[in-house]
Amino acid sequence: MSFVMCTGSESTLKNCGSSGWGKSNRDHSKDAGIICSEVRLVGGSRCSGRLEILDDQSWVSVCDAAFDQQDAEVVCRELDCGAPVQVLGEDAFGKGDAQMWTQEIQCRGNESQISFCSISLSHKQSCTSDHNVGLICSGYTDAKLMNGSDSCSGRVELRFLNEWGTVCDACWDMRAASVLCRQLNCGIAVSVVGLDWFGEGSGEIWADVFDCDGNETKLSECSISSWSRAECSHRRDVGVVCSDSSLAVHDGLVRLSGERQCEGELEVSIHQVWRRVLLDSWSLTESSVVCRQLGCGSVLNFSGSSSSSPEHSHECVTGFQCSGSEAHLWNCSSPQTLNCSSTQQLSITCLGENNNIWADSSVVSDQ
Repeated sequence: MSFVMCTGSESTLKNCGSSGWGKSNRDHSKDAGIICSEVRLVGGSRCSGRLEILDDQSWVSVCDAAFDQQDAEVVCRELDCGAPVQVLGEDAFGKGDAQMWTQEIQCRGNESQISFCSISLSHKQSCTSDHNVGLICSGYTDAKLMNGSDSCSGRVELRFLNEWGTVCDACWDMRAASVLCRQLNCGIAVSVVGLDWFGEGSGEIWADVFDCDGNETKLSECSISSWSRAECSHRRDVGVVCSDSSLAVHDGLVRLSGERQCEGELEVSIHQVWRRVLLDSWSLTESSVVCRQLGCGSVLNFSGSSSSSPEHSHECVTGFQCSGSEAHLWNCSSPQTLNCSSTQQLSITCLGENNNIWADSSVVSDQ
């Protein structure tokens, strides 16, 4: 067979689409092989979820009292998910409908598969589905920012197991950026940028979608929801500017000062001061550039609003003119700075997946 196309739910390969049996013109140098696992994580992502193992052709859940860190090391390794970040009990990923496995797994920690571990046949736990063990693994073992002005700004590069790669901008938001800045001891994220800010990387492009709540201390603690279906290339390598970077006070950075990264009142950094932008002479064209610069997709709408930043009321800017193709607002024609005579500050709502709660940016507002 060749060109086999399955959805994953079929019970046999003959139910999948293909060019037909015996119709391939390929030789045996292209023969496919697979390795099946007797362990899986359910209810989370590929590398996180409720642990289930295959026992006599049936999937069974594992009691949290019968599982420890050494067992977790083996499961993460078998699933090609790196190392365990957290072992969770108390129904962290739901009860499921599998029967409970109550015998104790006894791994040394260096086995390649859970089936190579010993099982204590005499030691059984009294366990209910309320105590299914859950596991979070992460193959991302290191991170760095490249091609920036310092170690706290640059193109995001992550090491998955032993291989470094860049991150697609479709898979990244301000919360993940803030976790990365914290992991690198660089404060919080000031801006997420793409396109030509820090140049194109090389090698692998990681398309995992990081679902961080923003309070984690490192990226490996964030869950990974899915493998992005966005078309990614090195032209879409994402970059981050952290608050401890010298770039955090450079002209041209933008932020939306509401509670969400992709919605709020627009401010731009000019001469190391955050200035609010007025509605005068603003259009959808300029809005689209701002949404792109923030990694927030396309613009939904913009409007005028009364200022919620009285401490900046004497510092305003107007007069940006963009063609719409610019990567960031500073590539547009130069604005004018002026004393604020208008109370109509510009508010923008972007239609992007990154419209989530943003960390407080006050640490950079007065630098």
